[in-house]
Amino acid sequence: MEASWISLLPFLVVIPIAILSKQVQPGLFAGLILGSYLVQPDLFGGIKTLISYLINNLVQPNNIRIIIFLYVFAGLISLTRITGGIKGFVDLVGRKVKTKRSAMLLIWLSTIGTFNNPNFRIVTIAPIMKLLKRRLPLSTQKIGFMIEVTSNPVVALVPVATAFVGYMVSLIGTAMQQIGINESPYSVYIKSIPFNFFSLVIIGIGIYFSFFKEMSQSANADLIGNSEEQREEEELQKCIQAFEKEIPSKPLNLLMPLSIVLIMTLFLSWWDGHARASSFFDAFVKADALGVMLEALFITLILSLIFFFIQRYSIAKLVNHFIDGGNELISVILMLTLVWALSAVSEDLGFSSYITSNLVGWIPSAFIAPVVFILGSLLSYFIGSSWGTWGLLMPLAVTLAHQTGSNIILVIGAVFASGTFGAFASPLSDNSITLCAILDLPVMEYARSKLKLSLIAAGITTLLFGVASFFI
Repeated sequence: MEASWISLLPFLVVIPIAILSKQVQPGLFAGLILGSYLVQPDLFGGIKTLISYLINNLVQPNNIRIIIFLYVFAGLISLTRITGGIKGFVDLVGRKVKTKRSAMLLIWLSTIGTFNNPNFRIVTIAPIMKLLKRRLPLSTQKIGFMIEVTSNPVVALVPVATAFVGYMVSLIGTAMQQIGINESPYSVYIKSIPFNFFSLVIIGIGIYFSFFKEMSQSANADLIGNSEEQREEEELQKCIQAFEKEIPSKPLNLLMPLSIVLIMTLFLSWWDGHARASSFFDAFVKADALGVMLEALFITLILSLIFFFIQRYSIAKLVNHFIDGGNELISVILMLTLVWALSAVSEDLGFSSYITSNLVGWIPSAFIAPVVFILGSLLSYFIGSSWGTWGLLMPLAVTLAHQTGSNIILVIGAVFASGTFGAFASPLSDNSITLCAILDLPVMEYARSKLKLSLIAAGITTLLFGVASFFI
């Protein structure tokens, strides 16, 4: 379909409805319905189109792997919880973590073992911090903010053994091939890392509010709507605490699975890529990161089940709690399915082409990088996906930089920074959706609470790209 202003309509519907309903799903569904009828404008054709977008995007190999990963890992975390792993770990660190500052330090240090995927990190550390919060005067919102700061922004900066590396390098390679540049895509990616200014700035802001200054009351208050809801929440917490008194304290039941999944991810990443690689580090780039993580996860699940059987946990109990844990993320899976379908229908309507074609003509070459960042940030905020933004914007940005004589590495950094902004700030981000599901935070309110700091970081990032454009 030829790109026009009509391609903007589905996204213009999503955010207002989501804000009014205080739920992400209705806005996404409304946007998807509108987009489907714009693609096929007849009574039943729009419904058929909607269903086809849902099915086609749900069964995409990477998408279905993400869903399986989320479900299985949530189930595994549920097993570590019921076997006393999380409680034991909290008891273990609770001896050291006695202040808000030390709790923040735990969040930051935990990136060492959970840096390979944002959702892996969120699903791992969020339940631990949720339980630890009961012992310390911590805001759920602040915990969520710091976990997110140390998730996508950090993972985007790590050049080995992450779910991002192979995808990012392949995007660079494809875009550079189109303009006839034969430089190593991985080396270009490494050079672009210091120019992911948004990741660096938001990490700096996170460190500042973690250790040097309290967040403002409006951004630091827990999201409980009224006194009745608060009483219900308190009653629920009492029930949970009474139940957890019966759970043993076994930190090894958490540390063992996490150690296995990390070690196996690193080893399998090297193993999967070493036959096609020219060096040790290149093997991690050549690996199918998401596939490797799934393999590592299933190996971990099998070994963990054996370990729990040895401790005489019944099969029925383990199976039931595994399914219960996975089912906790059904709402996340539903939202991800809607996000993927909406992104696909918007692309078919020519959303990115319309936006870029109406901006490219009047952008001075010195401002390519900041404009790419702003454009990508708007795009990523509306689609909530760093992956989608990078894939949509990278070919255009690299070609534009090449044609105008701008620094290609700087512009690539701007593309990655813009996608990171959306994954961090957007209420449609799978990272935010997953985090809110685990911490019991309303998605829209939480997204609004972090928007101010996100925009401050984006403003600083834009200035940095503007300055860098004149000196590089």
